[in-house]
Amino acid sequence: MPPPAQSYRSPSPSQPSGKGEVSDVKTQLRSLAGSRAPGTDDSKRELFKKVISYMTIGIDVSSVFSEMVMCSATSDIVLKKMCYLYVGNYAKHNPDLALLTINFLQRDCKDEDPMIRGLALRSLCSLGVPNLVEYLVGPLGNGLKDMNSYVRMVAAVGVLKLYHISASTCLDADFPALLKHLMLKDKDAQVVMNCLVSLQEIWSLEAAKSEEMAREREALHSKPMIYYFLNRMKEFNEWAQCIALELVSKYIPADSEEIFDIMNLLEDRLQHANGAVVLATIKVFLHMTLSMADVHQQVYERIKAPLLTLAGSGSPEQSYAVLAHLHLLVMRAPFIFSSDYKHFYCQYNEPFYVKKLKLEMLTAVANESNTYDVVTELCEYVANVDIPIARESIRAVGKISLQQYDVNAIVDRLLQFLEMEKEHVTAETLVLVKDLLRKYPQWSHDCIAVVGNISSSNVQEPKAKAALIWMLGEYAQDMPDSPYILESLIENWEEENSAEVRLHLLTAVMRCFLRRPPETQKALGAALAAGASDFHQDVRDRALFYYRLLKHDVSIAERIVDPPKQAVSVFADKQSNEIKDRIFDEFNSLSVIYEKPSYLFTDKEHRGPFAFTEEFGNISISAEPEDSAVAAQGVVENDQDLLLSISDKEDTQVYGGNNGSAYNAPSYNTPSSAQIFLDLDLVSLGQPSSISTTSSLAIDELLGLGIQGVASSSPAPAPPLSLQLSDKASIDPNAFQQKWRQLPISLSQEMSMDPRGVAAMANPKALPQHMQSHRIQCVASGINAPNFKFFFFAQKAAEPSSYLVECIINSSSCKVQLKIKADDETTSQAFSEMFQSALSKLTLL
Repeated sequence: MPPPAQSYRSPSPSQPSGKGEVSDVKTQLRSLAGSRAPGTDDSKRELFKKVISYMTIGIDVSSVFSEMVMCSATSDIVLKKMCYLYVGNYAKHNPDLALLTINFLQRDCKDEDPMIRGLALRSLCSLGVPNLVEYLVGPLGNGLKDMNSYVRMVAAVGVLKLYHISASTCLDADFPALLKHLMLKDKDAQVVMNCLVSLQEIWSLEAAKSEEMAREREALHSKPMIYYFLNRMKEFNEWAQCIALELVSKYIPADSEEIFDIMNLLEDRLQHANGAVVLATIKVFLHMTLSMADVHQQVYERIKAPLLTLAGSGSPEQSYAVLAHLHLLVMRAPFIFSSDYKHFYCQYNEPFYVKKLKLEMLTAVANESNTYDVVTELCEYVANVDIPIARESIRAVGKISLQQYDVNAIVDRLLQFLEMEKEHVTAETLVLVKDLLRKYPQWSHDCIAVVGNISSSNVQEPKAKAALIWMLGEYAQDMPDSPYILESLIENWEEENSAEVRLHLLTAVMRCFLRRPPETQKALGAALAAGASDFHQDVRDRALFYYRLLKHDVSIAERIVDPPKQAVSVFADKQSNEIKDRIFDEFNSLSVIYEKPSYLFTDKEHRGPFAFTEEFGNISISAEPEDSAVAAQGVVENDQDLLLSISDKEDTQVYGGNNGSAYNAPSYNTPSSAQIFLDLDLVSLGQPSSISTTSSLAIDELLGLGIQGVASSSPAPAPPLSLQLSDKASIDPNAFQQKWRQLPISLSQEMSMDPRGVAAMANPKALPQHMQSHRIQCVASGINAPNFKFFFFAQKAAEPSSYLVECIINSSSCKVQLKIKADDETTSQAFSEMFQSALSKLTLL
């Protein structure tokens, strides 16, 4: 049987056919260098294409650098472009090769063809090699005075590139003055705008060093300069118009008449086909009329139509960008857009991110007049096959209901959602009903009647299950099966993975016990026992907290866990007004898309006080400056709520009433039914009714608990350590690094750290100074959030035996990973105990 025929595959120009392909190209280029035979340029083109394709896929073709330079002696503009692309790619990383390009680039800068002159000047300025800046000054000076506008345009940007390579060379050559002259006198609009962009950056960076530069920067916002750009606005292309309009938005007019003159001049920019120009113009209108309330409102009315037109046309990405700006304006003036709510209805073919933003806008524009139509539309989305959109629609309906618009009809529709028997619909609705009952407790009977028919086994999502458990505890008196449902959930404690659900379960069973003690006694005991042995710190702390409350006084426990409540009036907003105003100030920027001010995602100070890398050699060793310390206030404030789950934290402002009515949870204070139940079972009739410490064992027996070691509030003292450390230990960082690489790891351990200690580490010097007080020196430190990394050194007092420690602290989980290396490995365990003891005391700072 003959072998199967092999299919022939022609070699692709983007992939070498053999190891010698690059050397073959090199040989062919060398043979063509200097040749003027007919067809030479065509052959060079094919070879240049092959070299560029190899370079694109990551093959090193730097070996043909000299041949490429020699073949660049041609008038073919296509060959020139490919050669400049190749040179620019390899010259950045090979300064020695870049030197070979200087001669032919300088020669091309004097070519008769202005296109070649411009391309050569652009490539020369893009080399980015500091040692070659002296070769840039002459060509740049000639380029700024060139007769062709394209060359001047390239030269204007080249000055900025030179400034970033060597600022002193740029300033000594007086290039900023030449750029200013071109900006004011050049007839070509693109040259003018390139000069403006370069000058803005140069003057901004030099303003802190030179008063003259600061004055020049301020002069850009003067009236003559602003009017100069306004009068030339129609000459600029779209990009240049956006730059000019951004400059105009920072101008402060002298009076209202000047404001109207500028707005009238820019009126036609609102009909521009480019969305960026429209948004830039809107920014000018909005910022100039901030102090004129009536005119500012009229501006909203004027810009509404252009924005809605842009949002409904173009690509989904453009629609999203425009809708994001519309959303910002809707949040500031929802009444102006309330009549245009139908523009925010979702289309079937729109991507999820556009639909989600439209749902948020529908929520914002809802009012008494359009609530019925908006909610009806949102209810249609609930049955959508797109589950994320269905979830967002339910949340939107809930937000509208919390705004007190047509609450009766909305509650009926929400209860209908629960009857749809779709898991994701039921889950989102339960979370919403919880918030609804917090604000409108008068609807509890209608809601509880429907919620009581939902089986807890059919609710699997943590937030939904937590909401259901909250209702079981809050309305235990109105739900007959509440204790038994809670008991069944407690039986499956080990199978519940969500800490949020377990926290809600502890609180709910505690409330249920305080209202219906006989039925919930067994469930409470099981819950406290399971919670006290739970691996999650918050759950364990809450269980022990409830246990100690019951041992101390049940009436006090009832006032703490189940106090009378008032209806929630206003739910907290996710963003403060200050943040919203800051985003508005940065209109027509990424801040609007990200929904956060630019300083939150651009400034270096928010990237941590020091650099962090995995390599020891790259970790900063010098001491951090004083101003690098970050205030620990935010961390400490979060630490105050460590015993509370996220969902249980008070995220609302509570007022005395809600529409004239106040809601108080059922109260049993004269005396507490749970107190009476405990007194009868635990204390003899002749004893006082308050539970003393002598009744602790009786409480344990009543609840079926076996919790040991929780009565004492102070921890057991640590055993004394015999290891003594030297207070004069020191080591050079390089010596430490060399020693670290030589020694094997003696111990590798993991421990938990007190959150208050983690909070103290917001000051980067806190831990090194603390460990130094325990005779353990910090050699180096670094951060890569949420991980803090430290290297420590210690030495025994009696002998020159040293200990080296790598300590990585995770600030989010409060876990510490230790690697210890020692000259004497037999004492590693003793040193580890000493190190961990010192680390745990950081909370005392």
